[in-house]
Amino acid sequence: MALLHRATLHPTKLDLLTAWLPDRQWFAGPAGVEMVIRGAYRFDDPAGEVGIETMLVGAADGPVHHVPLTYRAAPLDGADAWLVGTTEHSVLGRRWVYDGCVDPVYAAALAHAILTGSGQAEQYFEVDGRRELREPTMTVVVDGAGDANVTPVGVVRRVVDGDSTLIDTDTVELVVVRRPGAADSAGATLLGRWNGQPTSVPLAYVRAR
Repeated sequence: MALLHRATLHPTKLDLLTAWLPDRQWFAGPAGVEMVIRGAYRFDDPAGEVGIETMLVGAADGPVHHVPLTYRAAPLDGADAWLVGTTEHSVLGRRWVYDGCVDPVYAAALAHAILTGSGQAEQYFEVDGRRELREPTMTVVVDGAGDANVTPVGVVRRVVDGDSTLIDTDTVELVVVRRPGAADSAGATLLGRWNGQPTSVPLAYVRAR
């Protein structure tokens, strides 16, 4: 379960992504064009410390990019090269926003979602002491999973960025598809579809060592 705040951010997530995305080697499209959110989904951090949100974004008439983000209350050691930017959250204060592929909390959540088949977390707003369900903006399912006992991923050993980004951990290799539909999957796979994408396409998968 992901518990959300009704809050404002300055700069916004789209502001950060509009500035950051064009410098990625896997970005396809013109620089300086405002990004549009096509859909988003979340995972849960069991410790409740790190926000984990993955956004499907792109220019209005361009390809869709798959961007995992993590939101932290303090900088992540050794991850300066993967910092998307900082933003002021009206409830939580300053947040450091990272490309989630380098974040061990994201890697653990992604592996759990794929290998157990749990998929995305339900999202709730807390309003006047009660929780209100937030309807998802996309459908996320898992194909080829079902192991209830997942070995912790441990440390992220290396991240190899490209059209698909490899996350190599102590126990498993994860692949994040940066432009969904542009790559095939292998093994247990996280699939997604959203408005404008009527069929499910691979978002991320576990790669056999």
